[in-house]
Amino acid sequence: MTKIFSVKRSVFLLFLIVCTHSFAQKVALKNNLAYDALKTPNLSVELSMGRKWTLDTQVGMNFFLFTKNATSPRYKNKKFSHWLVQPELRYWTCDVFNGWFFGLHAHGGQMNIGGVDVPFVLQRKDDSMKDHRYEGYFWGGGLSAGYQWVVSNRLNVEVSLGVGYVHAEYDKYNCTTCGKKMGKGNADYIGPTKAAISLIYMLK
Repeated sequence: MTKIFSVKRSVFLLFLIVCTHSFAQKVALKNNLAYDALKTPNLSVELSMGRKWTLDTQVGMNFFLFTKNATSPRYKNKKFSHWLVQPELRYWTCDVFNGWFFGLHAHGGQMNIGGVDVPFVLQRKDDSMKDHRYEGYFWGGGLSAGYQWVVSNRLNVEVSLGVGYVHAEYDKYNCTTCGKKMGKGNADYIGPTKAAISLIYMLK
């Protein structure tokens, strides 16, 4: 069994190397400034798959935690901790990494949000969302369009916007930073699902 597993692993690694050499002719490293504005560090790697197609993979994480001591200067009554993975398959009308593109994206992640209103309502409108905390997961997908400018041999700039669907499953808590669990819930949302103003560095 060990030898069989070793052979399968070697074949799989060889397959990855061949695919990377064959399809990933261009590789770009990206940072979304719009996501940075939400105090969320993020990074994307985009790989070309021929002259018309690329695969973009955006990852963002906001794990900034604040003390519950109200007398501390680090005290915050708002919380927007989350992580997000958002891969996207893109079709380019000209060449890859240049001009207009259209994309099909999926997304998924985890949230721990309190004291803020997010773009969709997780509960009935007679109960303010910002007065509670929500922990849970979300997933969905959507469509996008964007444009990329070539600034130099290594530097590009991109603007894109996407709309789609999000489903969230969550636990609801009594207050924004602590409190007793009040129950479970779920929500569905249709609307904007991504926005990007990205700086791009071409690795190759």
